[in-house]
Amino acid sequence: MKSILLLFAALGTFAVQAQQIPTPPPTVNVTGEGIVKVAPDQVTIKSRIEHEGKDVQEVKRKNDNTVNSIIKYLKSQGIAEKNIQTDYLNLNKNYNYNDKTYSYVANQAISIKLEDLKNYEKIMSGLLEAGLNRIDGIQFKSSEMEKHKTEARRKAVLNAKRKALEYVNPLGQNIGKAVSISEIETSNYQPVYRMEMMKASDAGGSQETIAPGELEVSVKVNIGFLLE
Repeated sequence: MKSILLLFAALGTFAVQAQQIPTPPPTVNVTGEGIVKVAPDQVTIKSRIEHEGKDVQEVKRKNDNTVNSIIKYLKSQGIAEKNIQTDYLNLNKNYNYNDKTYSYVANQAISIKLEDLKNYEKIMSGLLEAGLNRIDGIQFKSSEMEKHKTEARRKAVLNAKRKALEYVNPLGQNIGKAVSISEIETSNYQPVYRMEMMKASDAGGSQETIAPGELEVSVKVNIGFLLE
């Protein structure tokens, strides 16, 4: 009898607890996207200095001297040290199976950030004269990325609200306040990245050799609205 009474008491407790659990309000959940197109005002040059030869000391010396000349030139043009960064440095020994000889290749990659696109042609010409013999790509950026991200978020929220209304209006219903908002992790912007190889003989003093185009700043959000 005692066991039966305990069982009824437990069932009664569960029933009370079940009645106390609130039913979640009905919601409509949507994903909104905001896109802002921006004219870039900065460019990062992915450059490389490379030398090859039979004497390892001579190869390294040539490469080091060229790197030194390039860094000095950039500083003379007012490029801040923070905008000049070594990405990697390699010295490799290669074997030629045809003539059974060894050769050495030294290369150093340097990223150069220009905060004014108008200086691109001038800086590029000076770099090639200083001994730069390879460009692996350029990447356009904006100096006001946070401002553009804020605008993209605003557009994403409005886009989500419009989508939610499109879903509920045909049902004769409406949406209430937002009860959840989360941003989907995505790239902040889609950079323009171009691959190319140049030699000193290719440089043209007054030529325009880049087309910055536009950057696309994109933000996505998930929002849950009350369904009314």
